[in-house]
Amino acid sequence: MSIEVIKPGLASSIQDKGREGKYHLGIPPSGGMDQRSLIAANLLLGNPEGAAVIECALMGPELHFNEARKVAACGAEMTPRVNGEARPLNEVFEVPAGATLSFDFVKAGARLYLAIEGGIDVPERLGSRSTYTLGSLGGLNGRNLQAGDVLHILPAHGHTTLGRSLPGSLLPKFSKHYQLRVMPGLYAHRLMPESHALFYEEDWSVASEADRIGYRMKGGSPLNFVEREPPFGAGDDPSNIVDACYPIGSIQVPSGSEPIILHRDAVSGGGYAMIGTVISADMDTVGQIQPHQKVRFVEVSLEEALAARVSYQQELERLRQIP
Repeated sequence: MSIEVIKPGLASSIQDKGREGKYHLGIPPSGGMDQRSLIAANLLLGNPEGAAVIECALMGPELHFNEARKVAACGAEMTPRVNGEARPLNEVFEVPAGATLSFDFVKAGARLYLAIEGGIDVPERLGSRSTYTLGSLGGLNGRNLQAGDVLHILPAHGHTTLGRSLPGSLLPKFSKHYQLRVMPGLYAHRLMPESHALFYEEDWSVASEADRIGYRMKGGSPLNFVEREPPFGAGDDPSNIVDACYPIGSIQVPSGSEPIILHRDAVSGGGYAMIGTVISADMDTVGQIQPHQKVRFVEVSLEEALAARVSYQQELERLRQIP
């Protein structure tokens, strides 16, 4: 069974849960930026929760199905349409043989996850089918989808029923003003005390440079670093360090002007001080924030971050128990 890409959308790529354990080689995990929505779409269909799906950023693709197949779309609010007729989000529906699946413009959120019964069949690279475009690795030829691409689909298993849906308590929640919880980073002490306070007290606006590599923030006050003599190997800018590993979610502020939250395709290390890290439980939220929406950072302790991670895992477990 195969699907032809008529229109690719703005930035659609094949993603699964990612390739963990390769960061020490300079290869980021990639995978869905909103892991919860990716997993939810797969579980509705009875797929393995890490099956490959299509991640659609801000504008969905137009796809032609040569055989009937059940699908589920979770995440951002982009109404699916089969031959122009609306279909529900967060619910299993069927695309008949010869039909075209398309999506309305996004109303809320930023990324939708389209799962297809059986999962998308592309070769695994380093244990994952996820696309890492900077490294031309994984997915379909290591790039975003293009018009004319043909996606092969693994055999259907028949483990789901039409109309199976997420309960209201597990539906995603979107906003125009988000709070992101942050643990202070290894170099938070490099900020002047007043800048440290301003970082958490002011609203920041998501810039247009918001993609799988990172989210740039604008609109806050410039952040000043403690003056020092640069160590050997570091640049002259106060925000420079000699070198460090970058965890997913870490926040760097080049020249103290525009914080950048690194996401799932970010480089593994470099020479900017990390003033904090968005906790893992909030990284799915980052992936659903649109450009120009507002963000407020909230400082939390290690204990609070760990408690949030437990709550996130409990929510994933509730997804796995959907009847």
